[in-house]
Amino acid sequence: MAPEPPRAPRRPSERTVHGVTLADDYAWLRAENWRAVMRDPSVLNADIRTYLEAENAFAEAYFAPMGEAKAVLVAEMRGRIKEDDSSVPAPDGSFAYFSRHREGGQHPLYCRKPLPDGPEAILLDGDKEAEGKAYFHFGHWRHTSDHARLAFAADTSGSELYGIHIRDLSSGADLPDLIEETTGDLLWSADGTVLYYIRRDAEHRPSKVFRHVLGTDPAADTLIYDEPDKGFFVSLGETQSHRYGLIACGDHDTSEVHLLDLAEPAPLPRCIAPREAGVRYEVEHHPSLSGTDSLILLTNADGAEDFKIVTVPTATPDRAHWRDLVPHSAGRMILSHTVFAGHMARLEREAGLPRIIVRDLVSGDEHAIAFDEEAYALGLHPDFGFDTNAVRFTYASMTTPSEVWDYDMATRRREMLKRQEVPSGHDPADYVTRRLYASAPDGESVPVSLLYRKGTPLDGSAPLLLYGYGAYGITIPAGFSTSRLSLVDRGFIYAIAHVRGGTDKGWRWYADGKLSGKTNTFTDFIAAAEHLVAEGFTKPDRIVAQGGSAGGMLMGAVANLRPDLFAGIVAEVPFVDVLTTMLDDTLPLTPPEWPEWGNPITDEAAFRRILAYSPVDNVHPQAYPSIFALAGLTDPRVTYWEPAKWVARLRAADTGGRPILLRTNMDAGHGGAAGRFDKLDEVALVYLFALKTVGHAT
Repeated sequence: MAPEPPRAPRRPSERTVHGVTLADDYAWLRAENWRAVMRDPSVLNADIRTYLEAENAFAEAYFAPMGEAKAVLVAEMRGRIKEDDSSVPAPDGSFAYFSRHREGGQHPLYCRKPLPDGPEAILLDGDKEAEGKAYFHFGHWRHTSDHARLAFAADTSGSELYGIHIRDLSSGADLPDLIEETTGDLLWSADGTVLYYIRRDAEHRPSKVFRHVLGTDPAADTLIYDEPDKGFFVSLGETQSHRYGLIACGDHDTSEVHLLDLAEPAPLPRCIAPREAGVRYEVEHHPSLSGTDSLILLTNADGAEDFKIVTVPTATPDRAHWRDLVPHSAGRMILSHTVFAGHMARLEREAGLPRIIVRDLVSGDEHAIAFDEEAYALGLHPDFGFDTNAVRFTYASMTTPSEVWDYDMATRRREMLKRQEVPSGHDPADYVTRRLYASAPDGESVPVSLLYRKGTPLDGSAPLLLYGYGAYGITIPAGFSTSRLSLVDRGFIYAIAHVRGGTDKGWRWYADGKLSGKTNTFTDFIAAAEHLVAEGFTKPDRIVAQGGSAGGMLMGAVANLRPDLFAGIVAEVPFVDVLTTMLDDTLPLTPPEWPEWGNPITDEAAFRRILAYSPVDNVHPQAYPSIFALAGLTDPRVTYWEPAKWVARLRAADTGGRPILLRTNMDAGHGGAAGRFDKLDEVALVYLFALKTVGHAT
């Protein structure tokens, strides 16, 4: 007999906010010592652990009969991975740096070799560093300009608290300068004697930038920047010229950047332009643009909704001196820019598709790098060089494996350096990728990217997995995935709904999917599903929806709104307890998230708006689809108790009797398992759930 699903004990709790009484029978699932649990999962309250382990056992029992099918899926997906793969080496001075994996290895090796063709040296061995650890993940790694030392960050709990180590590359030994509980951001001074890094505050927010002098006690490190606004997060970067470090502060609407002159021994941060609500900017540098040391900024200032690029003298960087270099053009969104000695490359998107534009910084002439497919993914990866004509980019589509190219910005010649290998074989001609447009209730056209195998029946009988996200301006690219071929080869159609909340159709597409427009994200996703049914690709009892994090909120919302439209829903680390989280300003992400969702503490309209869609708060008696929720115990972004409370409420309300599953990774955080093969186990469970939900033989 199948085991009975766990029933979380109800422990009634109430509070009144803005005159509304909020009842929460499962508030006890939130560990009061959550900060300690992030660092040491063993201190989790016994009652909570018992419940989570009972849910894990129930999920394990559900998947147990599919053990053989899971092994087949994992072997299939692993067979498409080139196990000893390596990245394209990136030249920097007398060395080229790259990463690779060894056959059977779970974690990357970071390596270098002397130019032009010297022997490889392994600088960091991820498999060795991970030995004996339940969780291990490399953060950033950076070498000094003289190539003598390497700083690297490692997380051993999944909570994104990184320890920074500094390795002497001549001896291979780590220096005693161990810096604990950082964000993993790293920045070296020009001479390699000073390391800049960020610590988190008591609420786990990245807020304090420190300067560490090599060979000194980290406890005596100098605080050089302390962000006063709890709603702003802080990160570190560097200009392509390597002259300046960047202390970037911001939330989802507003940014402020401070320069660090990396040639100075103890520079003080210098603000470029003081923060203005709603104004964002990103910074690059050129030492002699039009004869002047200049900053080149990507910004939405002056009403440039889809962004423009401006220049300003480094000596007088405030807003009054900004001058347009690439003016704003509505509908053409500039995503990023990289500045070289003679050229600037920018990545932009128009009509839902990305492109790269190269500009000659002397003549001002521009040209585009052209691509042919109907839907594809594109990325700029400029690596270390500044005084170069070469820019590196990646290209992929849902049928085309990822390719790495070097493009000569002067001669306009491109050279493919690498194409992703699929050892078990892959013929793009066996697959079809398409771009459709669904009509939303307000008349907007919602792009939908499709992948399916040639010969897949398009008569409504095919099962379909529909993926969505829709938040923070993040666009889900129509890129290549070896794993999803295991579904597509079994007759599934794979679809991505490019819903509002992303920037697929410009900044307005994002703005229309946040705050008072948030429900557009949900209705766009529903419209995409209905369009796929109307066009004969699938049927409601053949659709499995999938989303993670903020996309998990989307899953929770559509489960409440249209349970009849989906056979199953996969919600990975889902942000489903939106109202409770936004009312708790002690949690890591709450203040920075208010510009995205609204602040229900001070704004009654925001409170009532979020209350109306927050998935946990809108669970009610009805027949829900099959649901598979995944969580991470040490997740600082979406805390484990959100999906736990959601599943408890679903179990209590559901009238349909379909499976409702919760699986919590007790050794990991937001990203799930860290090892590349361990991740395949989690992917296989998702695919098994999808296959079983639509009645497909696994």
